[in-house]
Amino acid sequence: MSVGPPVRIPLSWARHEHYAFRLLHTWTEHPDAPAVYWSGHCLTARESLSSVLDTAAALRDSGITPGGTVALLTAANHPTALFARYSAHLLGAAVVSVRAANPRSDAEMLPPEVQAEVLRDTGSRLLVADETTAVRAAALVSPALRGLVLPAPGSTAPQADSALAKVAEDTGFGPDEMAPYDPEARARVTFTSGTTGLPKGIVQSYRTWNATVGIYPAAPGPGGPGRILAVTPVSHTVGSMVDAVLAAGGCAVLHEHFDADEVLDAFGRLDVTDTYLAVPHLYRLAERLSVGGRLDLSALRRVVYSGTPAAPHRIAEALRWFEGPLSQLYGSSEAGGICGLDQLDHQETELLGSVGRPFPWVGLRLRDPETGRDVPRGASGEVCVRSATVMDGYLGLDPAEGSTPDGWLRTGDLGHLDVYGRLRLTGRLGQVIKSGGQKVHPVAVERVLTEYPAVRQAVVFGVRDHDRVERVHAAVSLYPGSEGDDARLRAHVGARLDSAHVPVHISRWPELPLNDSGKPDVRYLRGLAQAADSEVGVRESIEERGAV
Repeated sequence: MSVGPPVRIPLSWARHEHYAFRLLHTWTEHPDAPAVYWSGHCLTARESLSSVLDTAAALRDSGITPGGTVALLTAANHPTALFARYSAHLLGAAVVSVRAANPRSDAEMLPPEVQAEVLRDTGSRLLVADETTAVRAAALVSPALRGLVLPAPGSTAPQADSALAKVAEDTGFGPDEMAPYDPEARARVTFTSGTTGLPKGIVQSYRTWNATVGIYPAAPGPGGPGRILAVTPVSHTVGSMVDAVLAAGGCAVLHEHFDADEVLDAFGRLDVTDTYLAVPHLYRLAERLSVGGRLDLSALRRVVYSGTPAAPHRIAEALRWFEGPLSQLYGSSEAGGICGLDQLDHQETELLGSVGRPFPWVGLRLRDPETGRDVPRGASGEVCVRSATVMDGYLGLDPAEGSTPDGWLRTGDLGHLDVYGRLRLTGRLGQVIKSGGQKVHPVAVERVLTEYPAVRQAVVFGVRDHDRVERVHAAVSLYPGSEGDDARLRAHVGARLDSAHVPVHISRWPELPLNDSGKPDVRYLRGLAQAADSEVGVRESIEERGAV
C-alpha cells in the first residue's frame, strides 16, 4: 500500500457539495489522523487516501469513465467497500453493491444468477472484489465485464487469480484526473429489502446522495471529531453517515456483523461517538447491559436506531443506558430520513409510540390511498413525502413510478398525526389482514401485544386456513419467568381493540427468528403456521371422510 506524501487538493474542495471532494481535502489536511478501524488494523488518512487514489487509477485503466457503473462485491464492511465507492465517485461513475440486498446484514450473499442479472440491468462494466470474494467475482466476469481485486489493508498474501486485474501502487493519480462534478449524474443504485414484494433498484443522483450525506450532523463536538461504528452494511443506510463523519475529519469503525459484546467493547475501547442500529440490535444491547452492568458510555453522543417499529417499553429500557444519545429514525430506502425522535423527545414517555416530527427538510402529507386527497388532521392516511433525499427513480422504470401525480413520493406506510404533531404509524398498504370482513393492521396488534408486561417482542401476520379464510396469527417472546397465557393475551388484545384483531393462534419463542435484515422473519413464521394449519385441515378432512 502506498504511504507517500499527500497529494495537493484544491482549497475549494474544503466546502464542495461533492462529499468525496471534501473527504480528500480532509485527509490531506490531517494525513496522520486515524481514518478506518477494521479487523485489528488502524488505517491513517494518508493510507486511506493512497488506497483511494490507487484504486481510482485502476478503475480509470479498466475503462471507467463518467457515467459508467462499477459493481462492488466485497466482504461485509470491508474497507474496500468504502474505498472503491469513493474512487468511482471521483471519476463520476455510479456504484452498485451486488453482494446482498438487505440493509441490515450482508451475511448471506445473493445467488450468482441474481448477481449476474443485477450486473446486466445496471450496465456494470467493472466488478470490484476483495480477497474473500475473488473466486465468485472471477466466475461472473465476461468479455463485457472486467474484474478487479483490491488488496486488504495489511495483506501480504499473493493474489493469483488471473481473471481479475490487480491494483498498482503509487500511481501518481491526482485531482486533475478526476471528473468534473455533475450533480445530475447517477451516483448509486441500491435495492429495497423486499419486505413488501420483489426488491427494486433505487437510483440516486450525485445531488441526492450528497444531500443525504450532508444532513447527518457530523461536525466535531467538544471531544473532537466523531468516531462512527458501523455494524450494518455501509452499502446501505449507515453508508451516508460514515461518509459524513469521515468528510468532517472523523473516523469509521467497521464491524462485519452485529455482536453485542463486540459493540460494547468498541464503545469503551475506541471512544465511539456515533452508531446506527437496527431496532433488535438496540434491544440486545440493553439486555446485555442489564446483565453485565454499567459501562463507561460517556463518549457516545448519537445512537440512531430504525428499521422496524419499536415498542415504547423496550425503548424506555434502553434509555436506562443511552439516555443522552438515543435518536429514532423513520425513513425508507426510497425517501431517506423522513421523521425522527431526538434526544429530548425520548424524555417524554407519551411520544415513544410515535416516529416523531418530520425533519425540517422534509415535506409530509397524509393522503387517502384511493382518492389521493389529503386526510383531515388525526385521520389515517398514506405517508407521502418530498425531500432532497428522495430517490431519482426506480431502475428501468418511469421516474414517476411510486409517486403521486404532483410529484410526492408514496411510501406505502399508513399513519396519522397525533395531538403533538408527531407521526404515528398504523400499518402498510398491502399488509392488511382481512379478518371477518374487517381490515386488521398487524402493527396495531403488535403494539397492543408489546404493551402487555410479559411480552418482550411480538409479530403479527395473516394466514389463510384450509378453507382459504385469512386469520390473525401472532408470535411472541416473553420475558424470562413471566406469565402470559394465550387466554390473557387474547383478552388483552380484545379489550384494547376488538374481536377481529384477536389472534386465533399465538406461538411462543425464546427469541423471535430474525431474517438477514434484522427484522422478525414473518415469511418463516407464516410458513410454519400454514404447515401446522394444513396438518389440521388434512386431519379434519380424514375424520370427516371416516365419519361418512
